[in-house]
Amino acid sequence: MTPEQYVQQKAAASGSSFYYAFLFLPPPRRAAITAFYAFCREVDDVVDEVSDAGVARTKLAWWQAEVAKSFAGQPPTHPVMQALMPHTGLYDIEERHLQAVIDGCQMDLEQTRYLDFPGLTRYCHQVAGIVGEVAARIFGSADERTVEYAHTLGLAFQLTNIIRDVGEDAMMGRIYLPVAELQQFDVKAHEILKRQYSDRFTALMRFQAERAHGLYEKALALLPPEQRRAQKPGLMMASIYRTLLREIERDQFQVLHQRIALTPLRKLWLAWKMQALGRM
Repeated sequence: MTPEQYVQQKAAASGSSFYYAFLFLPPPRRAAITAFYAFCREVDDVVDEVSDAGVARTKLAWWQAEVAKSFAGQPPTHPVMQALMPHTGLYDIEERHLQAVIDGCQMDLEQTRYLDFPGLTRYCHQVAGIVGEVAARIFGSADERTVEYAHTLGLAFQLTNIIRDVGEDAMMGRIYLPVAELQQFDVKAHEILKRQYSDRFTALMRFQAERAHGLYEKALALLPPEQRRAQKPGLMMASIYRTLLREIERDQFQVLHQRIALTPLRKLWLAWKMQALGRM
């Protein structure tokens, strides 16, 4: 299996909404974003799939060394880095971008609670904002306003993921909802860990969803009109993720016992609609 086949298989197997947006890109950009996404999946899987924290830290340290070595000019050993490195110069992907993604995954090993929203935002910057910035560079631009748009959209995506995955994260002992906001709505951590619904929980989740919607609106307002065409893949993802958020709202935030998801066909339809008609 070639490195390119490896990253393609990794991206397709994830079933992520991101994959459907990649399908509409020209081949060179599609190859670059597929390799970068596969890198993100590899390091994220270390945290999600390795139960021993010590082993996970060792694996992340290996990835840090692999990235540093690759950018220092040494031949990479992992197929993901072999597939990604040829694109880094063309799309201005820097070592700091990849190391930031690893650092964000490292935070998951060290912190399972966030005191307030600014603290959560710093985490989201590492695991989602940087990803959005690199994606925007691959799609076509790295100017200041587009980068701000990408970071804001990445935050909206991550908050949507947090809302969707409350139950799954609780099974791993993680609660990403800020402690201050749990207190604000009188929701106890043990209620989430035990998957106990309440009107208080629903109100808390509605508050989270409204914040995410506000970030989607802010991101779209930040995107320079002349960049809208180049950044269509990001807008496709925004359409898919925001539709998912609305589905969760319609289901009254029943996220503690299940993972609410869109069908692959619906994701493809939403991506095509943005590509062909330019609307969400």
